Amino acid sequence: MLLTDVSEEVQEALAAHRPVVALESTIIAHGLPRPRNLAVAAELEGLVRSGGAVPATIAVLDGRVHIGLDKGQLERVARDDDVRKLGHRDLAPALATGASGATTVSATAFLASRAGIRVFATGGLGGVHREWTHSQDESADLRVLAGTGITVVCAGVKSVLDVPATLQRLETLGVAIVGFRTDRFPGFYLTSSGAPVDWTVDSPEQVAEVIHAREALGGPESALIVANPVAESEQLDPALHDRVLGEALDECAERGITGQSVTPFLLDFLARRTNGASLEANVSAIRGNVRLAALVAAAL
Repeated sequence: MLLTDVSEEVQEALAAHRPVVALESTIIAHGLPRPRNLAVAAELEGLVRSGGAVPATIAVLDGRVHIGLDKGQLERVARDDDVRKLGHRDLAPALATGASGATTVSATAFLASRAGIRVFATGGLGGVHREWTHSQDESADLRVLAGTGITVVCAGVKSVLDVPATLQRLETLGVAIVGFRTDRFPGFYLTSSGAPVDWTVDSPEQVAEVIHAREALGGPESALIVANPVAESEQLDPALHDRVLGEALDECAERGITGQSVTPFLLDFLARRTNGASLEANVSAIRGNVRLAALVAAAL
């Protein structure tokens, strides 16, 4: 692949049809404070290996896509202030200008699928923003997932978004969702968003069966979302979540924050006003998603 470097370990695993799990790099560069970010990045790769799969953390460095990072590259993503945040739309300009950036859900899903990786683990997806009727603001994650045949293990969509509208949009786009041992769509920091899911699976092997059935059917490619809730014991207290989110939304409106700045502002507000409890729930969710993704990849 032009302008793409696949690590030797990932290349060998793909060639031998051994399980591989893609991991995004935005959480390393922009999602967690230093030095916690690097420790979590190493931990997540370790969890993939413990589940019997090979980790493929994805980033763009000096105008080249890297699928599978070595220790030095992980450290660079975690520590370099010049590492940008790259969605799918940003990839071509980044490659053409020799930039470095951490990949979001949309960029990671696209690049992983292009490399032949079938399973991707992340925290929470982007989606339809609140007040969509006024802002028309919707994450690029949805459109990319609608055209990318990859399985994404996640804890739902970020709870600061309009979850029912996001689920409706995913249905319209033909993106399938299965709840892992749940009939309720997860709420990222919360075990449940309150919204139902139509299909429930009970084991990694059953997820693999769904993937095989989708591949046998053929047709237009779209993602399979495996909605894996954070454990109730590790979720953010729902009452605290609702109260602080309400305060965050009020302040966002008062300050006139709009567009791409809204979600980072709300997530940062939650982290500060919950004294880091939202970040801990986020990390717990990602750990669970990575563990499950490794088992799904192995079952394939």
